[in-house]
Amino acid sequence: MMPGSMGVKGIILLVALLIAGWLLSGFYRVEPDEQGVVLRFGRFVQLTQPGLNYHLPYPIETVETPKVTRVNRIDIGMRIGEDARRGSPVVRDVPEESLMLTGDENIVDVDFAVFWVISNAENYLFNVQNPEGTIKAVAESAMREVIGRTNIQPILTGARQTIETGVQELMQRTLDEYKAGVRITQLQMQKVDPPAQVIDSFRDVQAARADAERSQNEAQAYANRVIPEARGEASRIDNAAQAYRERTVVEARGQADRFLKIYEQYLTAKDVTRQRMYFETMERVLGPMEKVLIDQGSTATAGAGGTTGVVPFLPLGELGRRPAPPVGAAPQGTQSQGAAR
Repeated sequence: MMPGSMGVKGIILLVALLIAGWLLSGFYRVEPDEQGVVLRFGRFVQLTQPGLNYHLPYPIETVETPKVTRVNRIDIGMRIGEDARRGSPVVRDVPEESLMLTGDENIVDVDFAVFWVISNAENYLFNVQNPEGTIKAVAESAMREVIGRTNIQPILTGARQTIETGVQELMQRTLDEYKAGVRITQLQMQKVDPPAQVIDSFRDVQAARADAERSQNEAQAYANRVIPEARGEASRIDNAAQAYRERTVVEARGQADRFLKIYEQYLTAKDVTRQRMYFETMERVLGPMEKVLIDQGSTATAGAGGTTGVVPFLPLGELGRRPAPPVGAAPQGTQSQGAAR
């Protein structure tokens, strides 16, 4: 009896140990960067936080622990590998992903990277079969849509930030519609160039456009400088002409009024006015001239007495003037003092 009883007890003890081990297998640890997702026969039950947790042992319940704080990266249009010889990273281009058509029907080569985190572990695990593949497909589709609405010139110059923001927002809306449980944290455009086959010609075209814009800007600056100067000069000439016209009209009116006043006086006393006008005219004409006056009465009397009637002219005015000394001659006072000595 003893050997048989010992065999049953051993079996019971073994079974108890197996049951205890099975029950203890339900304990699991969730790391700080993870979130526990408990499944009961493959169906979602609850979410658990970092730390030591417990679920019913397998196969009743299982747990998934996705890393919800880790930032994941997906490269599109390129692959980053490692050079076996040098041990340095090597970038390999994937043209079937990077070549895109712009809004003005040009082709551009765009390489970019998408950074994302898990925002809802339940949706991430059960709503999308291949989350990374879905994110990659959505990113490529969103980038092609935004590039297709934009001309090539802004894409290559100053519109990168706008394109990155637009693609990120479009991706987030699409993934939210899929309930993918993913949040896009950042999108970076790594390289934006024309295709390698035409890049030299494209750079020549860009240089020509830059020269054209520079010439246009210089011409506009010249026009902005010359046009105001020309307008100012035209305004000055116009103002001078207006002033000349007003002055001429006023002077003409004054002369006309003066003539009318004289004419009115002439009609009142013709002889007196005529004589006064004669005297004024002779005064104005003969005033600045040197004159010799001969008294006709004295001339007539002298003629009767047998003389010529003309008095010899003595230039009294010239006598009062001292002749200018010749160049180099000493003054008169100096010569007199020398003679006295």
